[in-house]
Amino acid sequence: MASTDLPHITYDPVPETPHSPRLPPDGSEFSAPTPRFMDGSVNSSTSTVNNFRQSEYGSVAGLKTIDSSSPVTETGVNKEREGDAGRVSRDLNEKNATYAAPRAQTKRKLLIWSLVALGLVVVTVAIAPFYPNAVDEWTLSQLIQQRDGNLNAIEEHYKTFIVEEDFAMIAAAGLNWVRLPLPFWAIEKYADEPFLERVSWTYFLKAIEWARKYGIRINLDFHALPGSQNGWNHSGKLGQINFLNGVMGVANAQRALDYIRILAEFISQPEYKDVVPFFGIVNEPRSGDAYPASAIQAFYAEAYRIIRNAGGQGAGNGPFISIHEAFQGLANFADFLTGADRLALDSHPYLAFGAMTADPVESFVTVPCTTWGNLFSNSLNTFGMTTAGEWSHAINDCGLYLNAVGRGTRYEGTFESTVAIGSCDTWNDYASWTQATKDALKQFSMSSMDALQNWFFWTWRIGESSATGKVMTPFWSYKLALQEGWAPTDPREAAGQCSRLGVDIGSFSGTLQSWQVGGAGAGTIPTLDTYPWPPISIGGAEGAAAVAALPVYTRTGDIVTLPGPTFSSAPTASVGNGWANAADTTPMAVPIAGCTYPDPWDALSAVAPACATAGTAGAVKREAAPAPAPTAMP
Repeated sequence: MASTDLPHITYDPVPETPHSPRLPPDGSEFSAPTPRFMDGSVNSSTSTVNNFRQSEYGSVAGLKTIDSSSPVTETGVNKEREGDAGRVSRDLNEKNATYAAPRAQTKRKLLIWSLVALGLVVVTVAIAPFYPNAVDEWTLSQLIQQRDGNLNAIEEHYKTFIVEEDFAMIAAAGLNWVRLPLPFWAIEKYADEPFLERVSWTYFLKAIEWARKYGIRINLDFHALPGSQNGWNHSGKLGQINFLNGVMGVANAQRALDYIRILAEFISQPEYKDVVPFFGIVNEPRSGDAYPASAIQAFYAEAYRIIRNAGGQGAGNGPFISIHEAFQGLANFADFLTGADRLALDSHPYLAFGAMTADPVESFVTVPCTTWGNLFSNSLNTFGMTTAGEWSHAINDCGLYLNAVGRGTRYEGTFESTVAIGSCDTWNDYASWTQATKDALKQFSMSSMDALQNWFFWTWRIGESSATGKVMTPFWSYKLALQEGWAPTDPREAAGQCSRLGVDIGSFSGTLQSWQVGGAGAGTIPTLDTYPWPPISIGGAEGAAAVAALPVYTRTGDIVTLPGPTFSSAPTASVGNGWANAADTTPMAVPIAGCTYPDPWDALSAVAPACATAGTAGAVKREAAPAPAPTAMP
């Protein structure tokens, strides 16, 4: 297999034997039983034993709630069971206000309690205050490059914004997953794209190391796609949507599928598959506004084929594949690819971007239960595994740069053509919040957790303002919410919250069907052939003939493989070669030599070059292929 390897980057391994404060202390973090939502059994907690609460994720350490204003004098880990490999790192605990107090035995349906570690591998506006004209990572990269002649400032952000201590705190807070946003330029970029190429991959590898050490699993979130899948700043470039839309819509989708394949091959390796068992393949694709739902569904179907070819079929072979509902609603995906092997559905419920109101926080406490509870329960019962891949504590859109740099807020009437409701000054200054406000916001937090059931909070950390020294977007920081008391110190407190408030959110048994978790029947998909690739229509090109006239790339490129970590001392375990399926040798799609393509980020009204249409490029329309044969479990 021809390949182009990314450079291996050396860093020191962790100074201690990897361990988890929340999983068995015998060093077998990921030889522990598979989480029950992955093997089809009922998902519920069992018992509290010796201050360790048994769950489907292993033993959750009974870490005591510590007043962050007082000296930390006790780790809260059961000394009789911890051993050398199981102890919580002392230097981290001395700095770490830990939160997960043990609770009495309860039955629960919550499968995933988590958050998004924003800032580790995707920069949005974190550095933007120093560059007032930067509205996204594209313009930020250009401005830093103009000033410094390099992008070292971005790597410095990677190095310092999320560190190992954060993963220790995340585990201590009772959270068992992180959703890590990764952009396509972690793999490669094209010449005219200004991003910092490949470096973020180094820090993703560090995240895998820390996650393994602290007993956390990773949902890999492919957050920024070539051409932009939604036109929002967090896709890399604010403005046009050129993914599945416009003249370069298919070509950009080809690139995206290749990058999904490269990521899937890496995380499907035995060294990583138990740490990264979830793969969100497109963040917030904006169907409806830019391209038809049928186009993104065809893309999902093709990505499904690619990922299952990389990792194989059946539980333990490759990740759960998470697809966003593309702003079509959960119910519209109820029968999408029925029979698919480990397919999950994602939605991002927010209150912050709709109608604004000046009502007090207390009036929002039941809103998650009444608005989202039944939607998610119904989706769990009809589609299968369903997660809220993002949510926050925001009851309005106040917060510094929340709507992008310089765009104002709906609440203050400074965002587009909105009408002012009030001032954001109070909402941005959490130090001025009363205890009653914090208590009500905590109730809102627990209502959201209970209603959403499987969730990833956006985000763990918001950086402090250089002007005030404080977080100026407080609704969006889980770390701050824990420190200041408007998030529960133990997510298990949220179980049954909606019922306690008198709201019926429906019921989910906690059991997924066998095929939904990679068991019997997985991969038998009667409708797969109804989603050919390329799509029959995309935005701006309706019908097969119109799509065939669009420029495409040709499959003649070397395959890029992603490296595992290298260490300054000899490793004792394999790091893999970056490619799970040695038989997957199809070349990458690349521009045709000598053919001039339109700007893939600005091609909505471009003219398609005759040298790059499907027939000229030698591209063959791929009809729906049968799913690969089941792979024997190891």
